[in-house]
Amino acid sequence: MDIVIWIGAALSAIGLCGIVYSIVAVTRAKRAKLPDEALRAKVSAILPINLIALFISMIGLMAVIIGVMLG
Repeated sequence: MDIVIWIGAALSAIGLCGIVYSIVAVTRAKRAKLPDEALRAKVSAILPINLIALFISMIGLMAVIIGVMLG
């Protein structure tokens, strides 16, 4: 079950990188002093990346928990 734990940890790390990217991208967009519509468009473009990163991270954490419980 060690392989399941390591795969889950890798998925969680990839998801965490995506979440950090989303935070940095939104912060840059806010600091750019964009007009309201442009800011909304930029944040709307980043939202799917954030959701995918959260999903990948959740799957990774589930794999770690399953690996620990079965191992």
